[in-house]
Amino acid sequence: MLKAIAVLAVPMLAGAVLQNVQSLIDLFWVGRLGSRAVAAVAMSGTILMVLFPMLMGLSTGTIALVSRSVGAGRPEDAAAAAGQSLMLAVVLGGITAACGWLFSPHLFRLLGAEPELIHDGSIYLRICLIGSFTVFILFIGNAALQGAGDAVTPMCIMAVSNVVNIILDPLLIFGPGPFPCLGIRGAASATVISQAAAAGLSLYILFTGKTHLRIHLKQWIPRAELSWRILRIGLPGSGQMLSRSLMSAVLMRIVASCGTAAVAAYGVGMRFHMIALMPAFALGGAAATMVGQNLGAGKPARARRAAWAAVGLDMVFMTGIAAVLMIFAPALIRFFNSEPDVVRTGTDYLRIVSPSYIFAALGIVFGRALNGAGDSMSPMIITVATLWGLQVPLAVMLSRIWEPATSGIWWAIVAAIIFQGLLAAWWFERGTWSRKTV
Repeated sequence: MLKAIAVLAVPMLAGAVLQNVQSLIDLFWVGRLGSRAVAAVAMSGTILMVLFPMLMGLSTGTIALVSRSVGAGRPEDAAAAAGQSLMLAVVLGGITAACGWLFSPHLFRLLGAEPELIHDGSIYLRICLIGSFTVFILFIGNAALQGAGDAVTPMCIMAVSNVVNIILDPLLIFGPGPFPCLGIRGAASATVISQAAAAGLSLYILFTGKTHLRIHLKQWIPRAELSWRILRIGLPGSGQMLSRSLMSAVLMRIVASCGTAAVAAYGVGMRFHMIALMPAFALGGAAATMVGQNLGAGKPARARRAAWAAVGLDMVFMTGIAAVLMIFAPALIRFFNSEPDVVRTGTDYLRIVSPSYIFAALGIVFGRALNGAGDSMSPMIITVATLWGLQVPLAVMLSRIWEPATSGIWWAIVAAIIFQGLLAAWWFERGTWSRKTV
């Protein structure tokens, strides 16, 4: 069991590391442009999360159908599901790009951004949106491969994306030699180019059959019944992502009331937050694949053991990561931005929030396991209840009575993570997911 989890989780973790390193590369170079540029990138990231709700849903539906088909010994059905998902990715990615392009300045205003921040953020966001359909293709292609049990290929694809981004970021931001000095435009352009390269590589691998899954162009032809099956499973996942993304936007709005330095600190802290949770997402992805494949093979008891094993491993990882973040918090924040207010606020964030990551292991891994079983509605309900019923109102209240106000916001995040983890564990133990049909 542990070996099977490791075979899936280790490459997924490496891929997640590479994905988040890419955002850290942007943040590192953009940080040399000042706290306003860092805040612009941070707010853009929050808005992109709001604009990409269908990405999570498509990924959930793809993994559930592909893994069930592979577990049941039906590779053609798995390929058909992957092809339909990629077709939907192109369509929905284009719609998302158009909406974001039209409304990006208004979205920054809703977040409470200052006028200079709206200008810089809109530039960065609109360039990212031009290539947003490539993000959809990249994520859905990787989800299909992971659902088929191949976690190594997505890891290699993300490595290619990182190499391209590492090379282009300093060249396009600062313009040495013959390269143009584009500033924040350069950071966005480097991101788009690197994602497009990775998406192209993903499609090449899927079409040529150089891995466990091979798709054909005819499988991109719309099929209403299959598309609906993917969306039926994925829509609750989309709702979950939309709920989380809107909450992040509301939370960013609350943080923005504390000033630009607080936004920059929160942006840096959130990057470390995502890095810290990478083992949870990797082990959750492994649990989703194993749960789906074992249910497809008629082995629900083994599916349950796989999920609990993944949770146990992740809690060990989370304990060590939380200790490192708490001890080295000032140095980690200072690496990206050395302004005293940013360092102080970011240090408080890491030291308050990090211990709760142990409970995040329960929420993330069990949530992904439920998605792999095709039960995507339950994680969505749990997410909405904890984020909107607890975190947002608590953040508003504590930010008004706590000193400094940002610490009250950080404690609201902690309360939500703990409550979500306990709810997810309770629901998983009820076992209704094992009887779910897809």
